[in-house]
Amino acid sequence: MSSDERQKRLGELQTELVRLRTMIKAGGSIENPSRVRELRKAVARILTVENQPAPAPAPVKKVEKKKKEDKKKKEKKKTKEDKEE
Repeated sequence: MSSDERQKRLGELQTELVRLRTMIKAGGSIENPSRVRELRKAVARILTVENQPAPAPAPVKKVEKKKKEDKKKKEKKKTKEDKEE
């Protein structure tokens, strides 16, 4: 889900949760009492995802540079060995 979709879904869940809570407080009974718990958990999950920091991009360029440096070092060793012989 994108951030906008999560925010929209969060609003829907919170609205439904408020509606169910007002029904309970007014003395009415609801069809599925466990729905309140499900809504609370769903809201918590969305908020958890929203509050997590964005993952850092993988350092691909550093790995490529290291490989190139390793190749250069190997080539230098080979040339030195060839000169000694």
